[in-house]
Amino acid sequence: MNWRSGPSGCLDWWEGHWRMSEAQRECDGRDCTNPAVVHLTQVVNDKSSTQYLCKSCAEAKGITTEPSQEFDVSDFLAQLGDQGPPQGDPSSSCGFCDLTFDDFKKSGRLGCPHCFTSFESNLRRLLNRIYGATGHVGKLYLPPDPAAADVDRRLDGLRRSLQRAIEAEDFERAATLRDEIRGHEGDE
Repeated sequence: MNWRSGPSGCLDWWEGHWRMSEAQRECDGRDCTNPAVVHLTQVVNDKSSTQYLCKSCAEAKGITTEPSQEFDVSDFLAQLGDQGPPQGDPSSSCGFCDLTFDDFKKSGRLGCPHCFTSFESNLRRLLNRIYGATGHVGKLYLPPDPAAADVDRRLDGLRRSLQRAIEAEDFERAATLRDEIRGHEGDE
């Protein structure tokens, strides 16, 4: 991504589009011009709405802006780690960054990408306890069908040829192209 400051200093440039940076947004609350400190995205019935709220408007909606002390990742991981003997040595360290599994349980963060391999068995057990599975069970991304893209390109070409035939008043060719387009569209 190519980010840089805009001429006024309050806009960011990203792939050819100007946009207001998060730091300069105003609150979306009624008659409020305070700077927004909360970015709230709600998804209801597959439709998302986004609001930017200042501290007072967020608190009026029951949203706290203070960090929650109720949930501590390190305590959570420590509790999970106490539920049975670990497979492998929990004090073993990553060969790349020297992070130990005990350090991971305290901080809740892995040190580098190599930690996933170093602590694989422990992480699989941990994920299985948290999610009930070690593999993804949700929706899968399917890449677009290349055959459908070929059909779309073919239809676009036929439509251009049809337009040229009409402009040239070659109505017999235009009728043939129209029928061919309808045949391809009927296959979809």
